[in-house]
Amino acid sequence: MKILGISGSPRAEGNTTYLVKLALEEAKKLGAEVEFISLAGKELNPCIACNKCKETGKCIIEDDVEDILKKMLEADGIILGSPVYFGGVTAQLKMIMDRSRPLRSGFQLKNKVGGAISVGGSRNGGQETTIEQIHNFFLIHSMIVVGDAEPTAHYGGTGFGRAPGDCEKDEVGIETAKNVGRKVAEIVKLIKGE
Repeated sequence: MKILGISGSPRAEGNTTYLVKLALEEAKKLGAEVEFISLAGKELNPCIACNKCKETGKCIIEDDVEDILKKMLEADGIILGSPVYFGGVTAQLKMIMDRSRPLRSGFQLKNKVGGAISVGGSRNGGQETTIEQIHNFFLIHSMIVVGDAEPTAHYGGTGFGRAPGDCEKDEVGIETAKNVGRKVAEIVKLIKGE
């Protein structure tokens, strides 16, 4: 089983990266092969609504998005993380979401397991609305959406941090992020019969 974690933060080593990596460590404990991608510094361009992907099954824009989409196809589970930007995901993560349109042809992400992690500048700083955007993305691709596992069992990983390193002291964020990684791995194992 392979689980891919993507941090949508423009900071390469920020709080979102920290929590997504923690989730992947938990998945690894359950036997998953894991891979991490940071969108920081990647060449990402927005969808231009040219509809070429509907004709060819491939986006015509040449940047780093194509490689990221390939890795999503290879994964059995996907954990997406984003800091809260005005109550939603970052522009970087939104570009990946929008540019995944070719994968809806034949629902190529169908039945992959998806979990979400978000970091806000306050404890109730938009983490759930950001996670909702990620969940909607998963649902529109016909994926299986999971939250964080018990004992927390909510929408996903919810970190609190303003400066890099803050989430390393955030017990709630750490616990819920680990629970997301564990839940994604558990459901992938269940589906694969492992």
